[in-house]
Parts: sequence; C-alpha cells; structure tokens
Amino acid sequence: MAHAPHGTAAARSRGALRLAFALTVVFLVVEAAAAWFTGSLALLADAGHMLADAAGLALALFAIWIAARPPTPEKTYGYYRVEILAALVNAVVLLGVSVGILVEAWQRIVSPRPVDAGPMLGVAALGLLVNLVCAWLLHHGAEESLNVRAAYLDVLSDAATSAGVIVAAGIVLLTGWTTADPLTSAVIAIMIVWRTWHLLMQAVNVLLEGTPAHLDLGQIETAMREVPGVRRVHDLHVWTLTSGREAMSAHVVVDDVRESDRLLEELHTVLHARFGIDHTTMQLETDPNTILRIKAR
Repeated sequence: MAHAPHGTAAARSRGALRLAFALTVVFLVVEAAAAWFTGSLALLADAGHMLADAAGLALALFAIWIAARPPTPEKTYGYYRVEILAALVNAVVLLGVSVGILVEAWQRIVSPRPVDAGPMLGVAALGLLVNLVCAWLLHHGAEESLNVRAAYLDVLSDAATSAGVIVAAGIVLLTGWTTADPLTSAVIAIMIVWRTWHLLMQAVNVLLEGTPAHLDLGQIETAMREVPGVRRVHDLHVWTLTSGREAMSAHVVVDDVRESDRLLEELHTVLHARFGIDHTTMQLETDPNTILRIKAR
C-alpha cells in the first residue's frame, strides 16, 4: 500500500478563494441595492448569482478547513469528501437560482416594468470587472480541484451575466424596449444551468465512486501488466477521494510473490508517473494453475 502526502489541491488556493470571497461580498451589497433602485430584473438576477457565488466560496473555504482534519478510526480517509459535497451543494444552489430567475423573467415578459438603464449599465460594468478579477484569481486552482472549479465556474458564469446585463441596459437606453431586461435574465439562467450541470454530474460520479473521467481502466491494466513479473490483473478499481487525489485497488497475479518489494515499488512508480495515482492498494498472488503444474513436476 502507498499513500500520498497530506493536503489537497483546493488547499493550495485558499488565499485566492479568500480574496475572491471578499470582493464578491462587497459587490453583492452594491449590486443588490442598485437592483432595487433601478428595478432591473437582470441586475437582480446577477445579484442573486453573486449571492450564490459568495455562498459557494464560503462553502469551499469551509470544505478546505474541514478536509485538512486528520483521519480517525471512524473516518480512515479523513474528510476529503467534504470538498465534493461542497461542490454538489453549490451546484444544486445554482440550479435553484436559475429556476427562480426563469420564473420571474416570464412574469416580467407578460407584465413589463420600467427600468432605469443608466445606473444599471454602470453597476453591470463594475460587476463584470469584479468577476473577471475573481476568475483570474481562481483560474489556476480550478485546474486541480473540483471544489475550486465550482467557485471558478460560478464567477465565470456571473461574468457572463454581467456582460448580458450590460447588453440589456444598452438596448433599453437606445430603444426603450424594457423587455430586453427579463429576456436577458432568462438567457443568463439557461447559461447557469448549462455550466452547472456538468459540475453536478462530476460531483455525483465522485460520490458514487465512479472511475474518474480522465482515466481509462484498460490503459491502467495494460501498464501494470507491462511490469516484469506481472502475469495479469483483476478486480481493478479506481475512484476519486477528492479533486486531484485518486485511489486504486487491484489483485495482481505475479510469477513470484517473493519479489513483492520490487513489484510493488515498480507498480506504484508506473501508476504515479503515467496516471497520477498515489494511493494504491494491491494484493499480490500467484496463479493457482501455475502452482499445480509446478507441483506436478
């Protein structure tokens, strides 16, 4: 058995998450007040999304903190999975926000309301800048952690939301067509759903201990069989503990179990170098048929 060092990919992005959270909360207050003042649904939708962003970032930070707690006899893997639960909750919240936006947008299309497009445009432009800064802060961590990726997708979709609000405000200013506001809100909601669904499926796959999407069991088995002394592999399982940390277990049929130290070392080296798997549990065994042939001689 081999174990990876403690720590998670998300933990390396703690500073960026904290700064993004602070920026999001400050602008959330500004945008909520502006939405009430201007009567813009698109701005209100963006404020609602910013609220989901703030909650997601706070949840991500909490998950990092609790995931750093050491394993216990009751929880031998520690609290790594809390990060995945955080991503799942974040995705569900975003889907709920999207449904609320769509319902309100339909009501405003049926019964149009006046919109003060000037302040709406200025606040949306500021919101776009804030979200782009947050996305830049989280970009690197999003490549390593599903939890950070959830927060990154939040601010990216919110940046798209702010851009949509800018377009809607421009249309209202130029043409006076206030229906552009709820229509833009509906488009924003659909974009949120589109981006969030994939994240939700990833989180569910991890919780169901499915094979990570970026790994192929056939390739892993082939690589293991290429190690000298390995005859075949069976009962091979690969799953994700948390983002950037995969685990594997397998039964490995070998020529001679007396070479177990060398075999385990070479197998672990191959799995780490080619597939990034650091937590491995392998049971070495000999082929019963081979043993019988030897005894027959």
